[in-house]
Amino acid sequence: METILVGVSGGIAVYKTVQLVSDLIKKGYDVEVIMTKNATEFVAPLTFSSLTKHDTYVDTFNKNVHYDISHISLAKKASLFIIAPATANVIAKVANGLADDMLTTTFLACDCPKIIAPAMNTHMYENKITQDNIQKCKDYGMIVVEPQSGRLACGDSGKGKLADVETLLDAIECYSYTNKCLKGKRVLVSAGPTREDIDPVRYITNHSSGKMGYSIAKAARNMGADVTLVSGPVSLRRPFGIKVIDVKSAKEMHDAISTQKDGQDYIIMSAAVADYRPTIVSDQKIKKGSGLKLELEKTTDILKELGEDKTYKLCGFAMETQDLIANAQKKFKEKNLDLMVANDIKVEGAGFGYDTNEVTLIYNDTIENLKLMSKNELAYKIMYKLMEV
Repeated sequence: METILVGVSGGIAVYKTVQLVSDLIKKGYDVEVIMTKNATEFVAPLTFSSLTKHDTYVDTFNKNVHYDISHISLAKKASLFIIAPATANVIAKVANGLADDMLTTTFLACDCPKIIAPAMNTHMYENKITQDNIQKCKDYGMIVVEPQSGRLACGDSGKGKLADVETLLDAIECYSYTNKCLKGKRVLVSAGPTREDIDPVRYITNHSSGKMGYSIAKAARNMGADVTLVSGPVSLRRPFGIKVIDVKSAKEMHDAISTQKDGQDYIIMSAAVADYRPTIVSDQKIKKGSGLKLELEKTTDILKELGEDKTYKLCGFAMETQDLIANAQKKFKEKNLDLMVANDIKVEGAGFGYDTNEVTLIYNDTIENLKLMSKNELAYKIMYKLMEV
C-alpha cells in the first residue's frame, strides 16, 4: 500500500484537505498527516487522526513514537508528499530549504515526488516574491497545482483558491504511479462523440461519454508520457497535466489529429466519430412539418488515414451489436492497426456511459478476451498491450 504524506498549513481551505484525505483513504492509500501549528487553529488534529487511523503530527519530536525520529521515519515511507493548502509562508520555506517545524523538516527529508497546492489571498499569490518562490519550487522539481480563481474567504476576488479536490486527487494519482515506462514518449488520444449540425438547434451525435478515452489519456500520463487529448463534447473534468484540444465535429477532430500526429509514438483512437454528416446545414431552424428528409455524406475515415504510412503504433476501437470478432478483425486489417479494442454494447456494463467495460483485444494473430473491469483498469491494460505488440 502506497503512503501519501499530506502536509497541512494554516488557511480556511483546510476543509478541502479533510475531504482530500477521506477520498485518498477510500482509494486505498495509506495516509499520514502533518499539520503546522497554525493549521490546528482551523481544524483539530483529531479530525485527521479519525480518518487516517494514525497520529496526526504537529511537533517535530512526537512523544508517542519511540522507535525513530518521526520526521525521518515518515520521509522514508512516503510514496508522495503533498502540501495542501500551501500558504505563502510555507512555500517560501520549502523554496529556500528552511526546516523549522515538523512539516518542513519532513518535506526537506523526503526524496519522493512532491506536490504543492498554493492557497492564499490573490495579492499575496500574485506578489513577485511568492511567484519567484513558486518558480524556485518548480525548478527544484516540485509539482505545483495552480490555484483557482474566484471569491476568496477574505472577500477579494481573483486567483488564490485551493484547487478542487478532484484535481488534487488526479495530480496525486499521476505522480504516485511509479512505473514511468512511457517517460519521453508522446501519446495522442481521441475521446468522446462528435456532433454534426443539422441546423442551429439540432445535430446528429451518439451516446459516447468519453470515459474510456479519458481513462486511457490519464493512464498514459501516469506512465510518464506527454499526452495530448483531442476531445469531443463531453461532461468530464479536464484531466490534470494533459493538453486538451476541444473539438465538435468529425471534420474538427480530423483537422486536430492531423496537426498533432507527427512525432507521436502512440495514437489511440477511442472517439466515436460520426460516420455521416448532413450534406446541407440549414442556417435557420428547420420548422416542424409533415416530415423531414436528411441527405447525408460520409465523413473522413480518420483511423484509416492514420494507418497509412504510420510511424507510430496505432490502436482503434470497434463497437458492435453483432458479429463482434469478425467485424473487428476486418477493421483491424483494413485500417492497418497494431491493436484493436472491440466490445459488444449489448453486454451489460460495457460500452457507452458505463464506468466499466468488457472487451476483446485483437493483435497480430491473437484474440484476447478480457473480463468486465473498470475503464481505469482497462486503460492500463490497453497501454501496456500497445507497447508490447
